[in-house]
Amino acid sequence: MAFTANSIYRNSQKKAEDAASLDKQLSRIEDDIRKLKIEFDVYFNGNSKRPPLEARARLEALVRRVSDTRQMSYAQRYQLSMLVSRYASYRELWRRLLKSKGEELV
Repeated sequence: MAFTANSIYRNSQKKAEDAASLDKQLSRIEDDIRKLKIEFDVYFNGNSKRPPLEARARLEALVRRVSDTRQMSYAQRYQLSMLVSRYASYRELWRRLLKSKGEELV
């Protein structure tokens, strides 16, 4: 009986650690979106010569990796979908601005 209780406790502790790790990743995505927006604003204002495409690729890889996680709670899934939709709207804006500037987004 004690073995079963320890196993249940370890499983619940592991789930709590996974949820905390996922929350950290979601907050990192939010921070990365904010930083990428600032970098694109700097680029479009003429203070940078190249668009921040590397940072964009890293953010997209992180979003893909987090969205593949199966053990998300409904709140975490909702937060991720809100972050993804915000990023998609920024991405579309940046695509249009790059197109009007005469550059193509890779």
